[in-house]
Amino acid sequence: MCQWRTFVNLVKTAPKSDVIVLVTSFVLTIIFDLVVAIEVGMVLACLLFIKRMSEETKVNGWTYVDEDTPDVDEHLQKLPLQIRVYEISGPLFFGAASVIEEIVVKDFTTCLVLRMRSVPALDSTALNALKDLVQVCESKGITIVFSHVNDQPMKVMEKAGFIELVGKENFQHSISAALDRAEEIIHK
Repeated sequence: MCQWRTFVNLVKTAPKSDVIVLVTSFVLTIIFDLVVAIEVGMVLACLLFIKRMSEETKVNGWTYVDEDTPDVDEHLQKLPLQIRVYEISGPLFFGAASVIEEIVVKDFTTCLVLRMRSVPALDSTALNALKDLVQVCESKGITIVFSHVNDQPMKVMEKAGFIELVGKENFQHSISAALDRAEEIIHK
């Protein structure tokens, strides 16, 4: 905000949310003082960051195909119908914990595999959402297998006793190992 050309350029080129923070901070600096403007600007910037990060977190189900599907890619792995695989990507925190509700468990599902290789962080709100999912699955007789849980989420899960709840054998280091475990579960 120190040079008017930079200010005008930012207003023209920055995303609307950033412009709102900039203009709000500028107006508050004029009306009150710089301290108030910085405080409000930081709070607004933090809220916008949380919103942006929550928009980056997604849950995607794997595509299931059969022999009758004309455009079957050779790289798609064929899985039994009883195994459902969902890949979670992005940080799982209070702003994005609701994506776990997007995981749909069908009546014919026996094993649910959650691939978490793209989850860098997990907080207690998201962990509670995962616990709720585990409880729903247990009530339906469905076993959950976790694939490639990163260090930070694993530490949070260990500290909360989540690993004991799910079973240590249901945490696998790769998707291949997780699918092998799922096959083992459905053939019991």
